[in-house]
Order: sequence, then structure tokens, then C-alpha cells
Amino acid sequence: MTERRTAGLLEEYDSGGFYCELFGAGKRPPAHTQTVRERLDGLSLAELRRRAQAAERELYNLGVTFTVYTSREQIDRILPFDVIPRVLSAAEWETIEHGVVQRVTALNRFIEDIYHGQKILKDKVVPAELVLGNANYRPQMQGLKVPFGSYVNICGVDIVRGGDGKFYVLEDNARTPSGVSYVVENRHLTQRAFPDLMRNIGVRSVSNYGQRLVGKLTELGARIDGDPSVVLLSPGVYNSAYFEHVFLAREMGVPLAEGRDLVVRDDRVFMRTTGGLRRVNVIYRRIDDDFIDPEAFNPNSMLGVRGLMRAYRAGNVVLANAVGTGIADDKAVYAYLPRIVKYYLGEEAILPNVETHICREDAGLEFTLANLENLVVKPVGESGGYGILIGPHASRKALSEFRRKLRAAPANYISQPVVQLSVCPTVTRSGIEPRHVDLRPFAVTGRSTWVLPGGLTRVALRKGSLVVNSSQGGGSKDTWVLE
Repeated sequence: MTERRTAGLLEEYDSGGFYCELFGAGKRPPAHTQTVRERLDGLSLAELRRRAQAAERELYNLGVTFTVYTSREQIDRILPFDVIPRVLSAAEWETIEHGVVQRVTALNRFIEDIYHGQKILKDKVVPAELVLGNANYRPQMQGLKVPFGSYVNICGVDIVRGGDGKFYVLEDNARTPSGVSYVVENRHLTQRAFPDLMRNIGVRSVSNYGQRLVGKLTELGARIDGDPSVVLLSPGVYNSAYFEHVFLAREMGVPLAEGRDLVVRDDRVFMRTTGGLRRVNVIYRRIDDDFIDPEAFNPNSMLGVRGLMRAYRAGNVVLANAVGTGIADDKAVYAYLPRIVKYYLGEEAILPNVETHICREDAGLEFTLANLENLVVKPVGESGGYGILIGPHASRKALSEFRRKLRAAPANYISQPVVQLSVCPTVTRSGIEPRHVDLRPFAVTGRSTWVLPGGLTRVALRKGSLVVNSSQGGGSKDTWVLE
């Protein structure tokens, strides 16, 4: 598809036949992006580049970075920011919002069931071995009640738009999802660098995420204390998302703590302060299960708090997200999410999954091996875009090696067709070109679920690449949800 645009910045833009977030598909661009397109066309490429460079300098000066670990060193990098926004209409957002709330509700019902009656396993809706044999299943959570049955308090749902213009879920992040700091900082950058682009458009605010989050966490701790104290527990400065931990603690107005700052006395958690020990009721943790309590899990962990699980099981502290939520964001369990939604809620999934083949099942493995060159194959336990095979882009040698891996350990993999991810105009060295994008909305759950309007739009900056992860060279865009 090659369309001539109105004269200006986007005149030569060609979406390459993919669904475009600004121009849609076909000859009539969506009405809700018209003002943005017209204002972009009023800018020159030189002016856009100048403002983009100023925005990236500001990111660096503000310390908005993530850490990439290599075999030799650790490198702090800014997440590259593309200044052309991704724009969602109110109707599109309504579908996403309702779909995310439905999904989080079903995930919480599923986790509560797994750690109590396990009815869904007895009814054989989900294979028992898939859950009970899962590395993220925590027997220590069996029988433990959490406030409002809310185990997944912060959830990031990765969504893509296909060539048909519809939204699909790629995966659920129900343990310690990251990236929300970039959502807020991207908006602040856009407001400073492009006030003329945003003027009078009616873009929903993202600035109240910290207040919303601490409000939901306070709801969770109200049973322990009428005015519960909240802390954010970080692995420390060497964690790749440490900037986000600092950012969120500041936005929430709560202390940032490391494991050495907390202590358990008589099954209660306290924080060491200059004024002595201070009781802690709610911990927003950014530490994985394995490292959170050396007494209960990895005895060699230097990051966690000894005795924390005792305090948790005694009901004297709330952990968000709950321990053991990893069973819900396993890529193999993901394949059963539509059935899980139907089982607990009696509804069809508003946001469908991408078609998924489970290689632990004979039919799934046979199909994957026979069609490997046309599929995306993902290891169930990896994140960050690592270990993925994209069949159409793989060499014969890579395909052969992956066949060997699949036959050796089929339970480690799922496969999916290659989704024709939507694109968005993006500033590149060659001008304005299409680059593939996804979307990670963030949902926060206490008594009920609230979804931040927009989310993190990640963009694959390499031409033709479908991998949007920051650790694999991706960047981000501001996501505008229109009133």
C-alpha cells in the first residue's frame, strides 16, 4: 500500500501494507487522528529532529535509564523515545480497558482457586501438571487468603493490533511488570517538547498513577491498620529497573527500601529508621519470589527479608503482588486464558489471545515442527524477548538447532503464527518510516481494578524487526487516549 499524503512531514510516509496507528488501513485515515496528522504535517523534519534530540538529552539528564547486562559490563541506557505519538480513540480504549479488567479479574480468580480448592484442575479445564509442576507454583501459598482475593495487584498486559485492526493479547505480566515510569515520563517530555501538538486535543492524563497505586495498596492494608504504612521494596541500585523503583516511590510518596532496611519481629515487619523501628503494613515488592525471603525460598538470597513469609502467612503484612502469581503469567498457562475467563466469569474473552500451540502437547509439537519456518516460538520461562525464534527471519541452521531444542524439551516452548503487528510513523535516520509497535496497559487492583489510560507503547526501532523489548533495541512512544 502506497498512499500519497497531504503535503508536509508525512507526505512520503508509506505504511508498507501494515495497519498504521495514525493512518489506519485503506484510503480513509481514522477521524480521531486527523488533528494530530495535520499538526505533524505543519512541522519540518529538521524541527522534529531538533526537538527529539532535546527530549532524549532531557531523559539522560533526568536519569531515566535502564540497565543492560552483558558478559563484560553493565551499561545504563536511556530508553529511546520517539516523539510521534500513538493515538487511541475513546472507543478503542474502552475495548482495551474492559478487556484488561476482565483478564485481571479472571487471573485473580484462577490464582485464588489454585491456592485453595483447585477446582479448575479437578474439572480438567487446565492440566494439573502445567500448574503444579510450574516453577512459579508456591506450595507456601496454599490456603493463604489475601484481601479481596486480589493476588495480582499490578498487572501489565502486552497487547498487539493485527492486520485486521483488532487487538490481541500476547502475554500477561503478573509478577513484577515494569515500564510504567516511562509512560509518565514520556508524557511529561511530550508536554514540554510538543505543547503545540497536544493543544486542545483532549488527551487523558497519566500523571495520577502514583496516587492511584498507593490508594489501592492502602485498601489492601486497611484490615491490618486503619492508616496502613506502605513501602516499596527494591533489590537495589544494580537492578535494571532501579530508576523506576525510585520514580514510583517518589510518585507514591512512600519510602524506598531494600531488604537490609526491613526486619521481622514477632511475625511483624518493621523498617529501620533514624527514629527506631517503624511498623510496615504493605510492601510493594519489585523482588522475585525466589529472593524475597531466604528462610522460605533461596537461602543464599541477600536481597530479601528473613521471616517475611511468616509475617505474610500470619496476616500481618500485605505483599503486592502476592507470592506465587507467576503461575498466571506463564506462557503455557496463557494459552488457556480464554478458557479460564469462560470458566470463572461465564464470558468470552473481550481481548482474544493470539492463536497458540502448546508444544508439551503432541498435536502442538507436531504442528510446530512441521511449520517452524512460519511460526514464532517462545520459551515459556523467558522474558525480555530472549530465546525467541522468529521462523520467517531465521536461517536454516537456526531452524535446525531449534528443532533439536523442541524435541529435547517440548514442554519449554509454545508457538504462535507471526502477527502482522501494526506500525506507527517513527523518526529514523532516513526520515519518517513505519516501525512495529505493541502496547502494555497497566492495571492496578485493590477492591476493584483501575487501568491507566494509555500504557507503554514500545516500538521496534530496527527496520522490519518485530522485537520491541528495550533490552533488544526497542524504544517507546507516548500513548494518547482521547477523551
